[in-house]
Amino acid sequence: MTNTTITTRSAQQPARADLSDRLHQLRASYLATLSPHTRRAYNRDLKDFADFLGEEDPTRALRRLIERGQGEANSLTLQYKVHLIEQEKTPATINRRLSSLRSAIKLARMGGFIPWSLDIPGVKSRPYRNTRGPGRRGFQKIMRKLHESDRPRDIRDRAIIRMLYDLALRRGELAELTIADVDLDAGQLSILGKGELERELVALPEETARALSDWIELRGNEPGPLFFNYDRRSVDRRLTYDGIYKIVLTVAARAGIKTRPHGFRHTAITEALELTNGNLAAVRDFSRHKSYEVLRFYDDNRQDRGGEVAKLVAKAASV
Repeated sequence: MTNTTITTRSAQQPARADLSDRLHQLRASYLATLSPHTRRAYNRDLKDFADFLGEEDPTRALRRLIERGQGEANSLTLQYKVHLIEQEKTPATINRRLSSLRSAIKLARMGGFIPWSLDIPGVKSRPYRNTRGPGRRGFQKIMRKLHESDRPRDIRDRAIIRMLYDLALRRGELAELTIADVDLDAGQLSILGKGELERELVALPEETARALSDWIELRGNEPGPLFFNYDRRSVDRRLTYDGIYKIVLTVAARAGIKTRPHGFRHTAITEALELTNGNLAAVRDFSRHKSYEVLRFYDDNRQDRGGEVAKLVAKAASV
């Protein structure tokens, strides 16, 4: 679906002249309450909606949505949902983008701009269908490939992959790290978890600390981001969220493995459940999930109870 299919605005009461400024101020105040990772995701989602409307500024896109009134706003949001489906976005991506849009409109309602909310639901999805990731052997194969070279990039990437796996870090958590967050003497790392506003300390396993030490020896101890890129065209040397994604795809492909950053977290959590014999309490401390529900998906997939029952049914009916 192209933007040309979007209906024109119907005649309505003219909006206040300062609406865009007030919306921008309200959104800025809201963003200040979010963690850096959540803030980036929220901004990316609203930017995608703005692109759909052909607007450069998300605030202008939200203003256009608000000015349409509830009926047309819901119709436009439904068009956007169809657009995402036609782009073959994953259910998780579609639902997150619609949720960000609903949150933005809810914020406008709370700010007294409108009396209504968006009613367009997300799409049905099955969460955590694949929780195995590249597996332990896949991780080992990638690390062996990285150890074949002592290029600065490979030393950096060894530390990145070990932290994604050993600590089950999310790439947003990894991207936010600075050199000041690492204490090799105490064997600790300070991270800002998903959706959190306060940092927490996690212990560094010996293998992780060794990989980090190798990188820091090369990097130096000057203040700044823990990991930086080697792209000379980049003004900001901080390794970004997307940069980590590209690194993982590249180093995994070198080892003949197909995975993404979150795949290492999936593998680590599945391994943790195996090694602790399904100790959900201990693994929740390791994974830093807020509830046990997500870990139950991992545990069910790990044990493959449905597959075991299928074997029993097939065996019972064998002739």
